[in-house]
Amino acid sequence: MRQLIFFLSALTIAASNAVAMPEAAVRALSLAQAESLWQAANPELRLARNAVAMAEADRLAADRGNNPQFSWSGTSINPRTGIGAGPVKDKSVDQVLHVEQLIERGDKRVLRTRAAEARAGAALRDADDVARQGRIQLHFAYWDLHQAEERERVSAAAAELAVAALAAAEKRVKAGDLAPADLARLSVDRLRAENDARTAVADRQKAQVGLAYLTGLRTEEASLTTSEDWPPLAALPSLKGPDIGQRADVRAAIARIVAAEAALAGARALGSRDVTVGLQYERYPPAGGLAPNNTWGLSVSVPLFLAHTYEGEIARAEADLDAAREQLARIRALASGEISQTRSTLAAASDKRQRLDGGLLPAAETVAKAAEFAYLKGASSLLEVIDARRTLRQIQQDAAAARADHAKALSAWRFQTEPVAEAR
Repeated sequence: MRQLIFFLSALTIAASNAVAMPEAAVRALSLAQAESLWQAANPELRLARNAVAMAEADRLAADRGNNPQFSWSGTSINPRTGIGAGPVKDKSVDQVLHVEQLIERGDKRVLRTRAAEARAGAALRDADDVARQGRIQLHFAYWDLHQAEERERVSAAAAELAVAALAAAEKRVKAGDLAPADLARLSVDRLRAENDARTAVADRQKAQVGLAYLTGLRTEEASLTTSEDWPPLAALPSLKGPDIGQRADVRAAIARIVAAEAALAGARALGSRDVTVGLQYERYPPAGGLAPNNTWGLSVSVPLFLAHTYEGEIARAEADLDAAREQLARIRALASGEISQTRSTLAAASDKRQRLDGGLLPAAETVAKAAEFAYLKGASSLLEVIDARRTLRQIQQDAAAARADHAKALSAWRFQTEPVAEAR
């Protein structure tokens, strides 16, 4: 009877402690809310969007012809007689007005624009890939916090039960109904449970900091909580890998090859001589009372390829194209490996969660209840009860970790297989 009173007292004290805990103001986030905040506040995503804007500006700059050049010059100025009196038109100065226009040949503007457009497309695909990786990181941080919260709840409940059990045991020792050795065991178990609870609090605070950084809620990190439940353990989604060619990083690499090919064609087009055409108006000052002598002139200039024919520019463009092709091969290989790894990780995480939720956790709960019931009936020792509780607590922690691993693997696979969503 006293043993029954001992356990009932422990549970009563634990329940009263749980009720007495003050409730702090919290900000519960769903995954959708976290993603919305991340879209608006994440610095990496903002930098990627800025890179897209810069590439678009480069594209606009590339698709422009050359502006004409205007020049004025005054010559034949006599320092002894000066430039004379009267208005500008009557000054004793030869005045020359010259306008010239560079005419590009060899489709240089078209090739330059094509390369800039491809680089802008690559920047947009890069932003898509930053968004994809950022969403994976956000989901991982969210589920890490959810796991930390669950671990903290389990550890806090175990610590409260251990404290309550120790308090009841001390009364039993004073009454001579419990051996001091059993009290010492309960004291050790309480210290272990309290240490686990403190560690769980630290892990939860660390997870809050990670999620707060990604969502821009740094000033509210201490109040962040998750409102989303674990994703259900349903049948595995189709594990058929996506078309690698549709991944954002692969499409960015392909766009860079297009840009490099256009740049190589542009470098070779430098061998087509550009022509500069000029129109000139020259006004001679009036002499001997005669009217001014005004003349017109035309000019045409072309470069002479005497020192070089742009061999360095062409060689560099060829090397850039080779590098872009190698980069595409590397990214394809990495993407294929990442997809395979994500597929196997999801399968393993699903299997582990199934075994824990469907077998180990219910079995551990049954064993713990049976050990406590046997102890009440005098059929087992206190040490067996403590061991059963400790095993249950460990399996509860393992189950939380398995659920988190499954949720993160599911998110990672989802963002491997979803169509590309352009980041604007």
